Amino acid sequence: MVDAPSNDILTQYRSISNKLKKRFLRKPNVQEASEQYGSLAMQCESQQLLPYAGLCWQAVARCENELGHSNGEISALVRGGRLFLQSERKGASIGCQSAGGENVQAALCCFSRAGQRAQFQGPLGVPAAAGLALQVATALRLELDRPEAARSHYARAAELMRSSPMAYMHCLENIASDRVSDGDYDGALAVVDEMVSVAQGAPQPTVGCFRDLLHRCEVTQVLLLLLLQPTPQRLPARLAHLLERYTWGEHADGADELVSEELFLLLQSLVMAIQSQDMPALRTLEADLWRHLSSEQRTLLRSLARSVCRTV
Repeated sequence: MVDAPSNDILTQYRSISNKLKKRFLRKPNVQEASEQYGSLAMQCESQQLLPYAGLCWQAVARCENELGHSNGEISALVRGGRLFLQSERKGASIGCQSAGGENVQAALCCFSRAGQRAQFQGPLGVPAAAGLALQVATALRLELDRPEAARSHYARAAELMRSSPMAYMHCLENIASDRVSDGDYDGALAVVDEMVSVAQGAPQPTVGCFRDLLHRCEVTQVLLLLLLQPTPQRLPARLAHLLERYTWGEHADGADELVSEELFLLLQSLVMAIQSQDMPALRTLEADLWRHLSSEQRTLLRSLARSVCRTV
């Protein structure tokens, strides 16, 4: 049963829609309808009728499209998409998601359309479209716990950002994190290896953000290799060399060294503990390594400890 405020909103919505119907010798005033839909959308927002607000912003977007106002259409679609997601988050917090995920589907439609329109908006359009894809993917994965739905949006963002190394690697990092969460360590290692290739191909790969990213990648690669335990024949030369360095090598202590001497020695000790199945040493190393690792790397370290525990 529709409550009184919602019923009033629907009545106003239909009234505006009726004005847009073509009549003999009378052209609809689309600009006026767009403004009225926008006013109704803000009224819905103030009353926390979020799906209705999203519906009104979709109507604004259709009007702006008919008027040839691409920026207005994109803005309305993004606003509507955010409101649909906000409504789904609000429902999820009280255990009352939309039936059949209707709010999520409506949000995806809004953001997908906005991304398509933004992509053809000149030099800044592609980054804007990629940003929208990332925004949707992050909301689906972290806020709505729907990682499977987020994957295509991460992939879309990465494809759009391929010509921008730092943004492309940010997208790949999210994809790698998703694969780690799924336990797809082979897939995660392939994505991290792609990140290393991109970073090393940058003009100044050992400077600033590229160096930080290469540091994270190296540590993650070591942990993934320890989990996967691949035979040398299966490893690309670059990864085989990396594992060999942490098995037998020494810390170079130079400008090209990505990790500190302390972390290098801890990871080298970890490799030895895994190879010898030394559970007491592994527990000590887990505590010592903890502060050096990201949350994702800590997840990998816990998985390593569990795998050794099962085989000891």
